[in-house]
Amino acid sequence: MIKVSAEDCKFTFSRSSGAGGQNVNKLNTKVTMFWDMGNSNLCNEAVKKRFREKYKRFLVDGGVVITSQRFRKQSQNIDDCLEKLERYLNEVRLPPKLRRTTKPTKSSVKKRLDGKNIKSKLKKMRREKF
Repeated sequence: MIKVSAEDCKFTFSRSSGAGGQNVNKLNTKVTMFWDMGNSNLCNEAVKKRFREKYKRFLVDGGVVITSQRFRKQSQNIDDCLEKLERYLNEVRLPPKLRRTTKPTKSSVKKRLDGKNIKSKLKKMRREKF
């Protein structure tokens, strides 16, 4: 389990968009988090490589940029950004299972062909004129 702390990231704040009335116009509650993935010791190179492959949309200048404006409080949006990063890192933490190719069993092939045969006969019967 990879845990991300606020010290590993840099935060910038701006005004949120959307509903919220006067709160939106005067408070900087939107959080943009920058995590310098290249210089971080949070995870190993294999995890970083899998992260780069799966989450290209978050990569900017060798780092990861994640934003959050779900909540009306800045602190909650900071926590949300950290949770998102943790979730993404933990998804790619383990290498994917290798798929072993297998052959279908004889009975499954026979069952599939029998089903196709029945369907074919049914359609042929519908076509025949009397």
